[in-house]
Amino acid sequence: MLYVVRELTEKTVSLETIFFIVFCLGLGISSGFLAGLLGIGGGIVIVPALAIYFSEFNRHSPEHTLIVAVATSLACIVFTTMSAAITQIRAGRVDIVAVRRLLPTLIIGSPIAGYLAPMLPIPLLKIFFGIFFLMVAAVMFWQWRPAPNRQLPGAGLSAIIGAVAGCVSALVGIAGGNILVPTLTYFNVPPHRATATASALGVPLALFGAFSYAISSESPTDLAMLGWIDVQALLPIIGGAVITAPFGVRYAQSVPADKLKRLFAVMLLLAAARMLSSL
Repeated sequence: MLYVVRELTEKTVSLETIFFIVFCLGLGISSGFLAGLLGIGGGIVIVPALAIYFSEFNRHSPEHTLIVAVATSLACIVFTTMSAAITQIRAGRVDIVAVRRLLPTLIIGSPIAGYLAPMLPIPLLKIFFGIFFLMVAAVMFWQWRPAPNRQLPGAGLSAIIGAVAGCVSALVGIAGGNILVPTLTYFNVPPHRATATASALGVPLALFGAFSYAISSESPTDLAMLGWIDVQALLPIIGGAVITAPFGVRYAQSVPADKLKRLFAVMLLLAAARMLSSL
């Protein structure tokens, strides 16, 4: 009798593991395409999907669900964004001036998030970013046009923008596209070029952010974890995303700039809905 129970338990565990891997593989395929298409790193898809799965199947305790989803998303984004970024750099679409001005403080602000996230009140953070995403989505959807003489700011203001974008992005598990694309557009960087630049900057942002989540805490469960990062979720998501990200980049170049901005606005609305509905 005990043998039968053990066999059934092992089969159940095995089926649950297979389902989880298949789920994460599909998640990687969809997030990778979006990373290439919109320069967002796929975090808008990865974080809510993992958070819902972790909650529904009790994979992680309720108090750890969101932070594990955010940390795992950032670790995935290192690879998903890298694939898209390489394609964008090879095509010469990245704004090198913007990268030079934003990168130094971007990689300073990003790792701070790994230490701040466990201490911040999550409901307040969700409300803040939900409202922020709604405002940016409205600007992008209604085709706001920046003043034609506006250009990227000097080193001082660029440093502040980079630090804030890095910290904020790592706090919510995104590669910075949600902040960097509208910011670069505000300074008259063309939409396709802004998307490409966000992809390039997303790699170091996610790398430093994921590293801080990996070392800021001991593993909260007996699962395969690296700090706050769920390793079992990480690998299949990366596998699916690396394959589809270049296709997203190619498709983005065939979409008119106005449609690309509206599509980006829809993604921001989804992010806002995710933030506010999970309060």
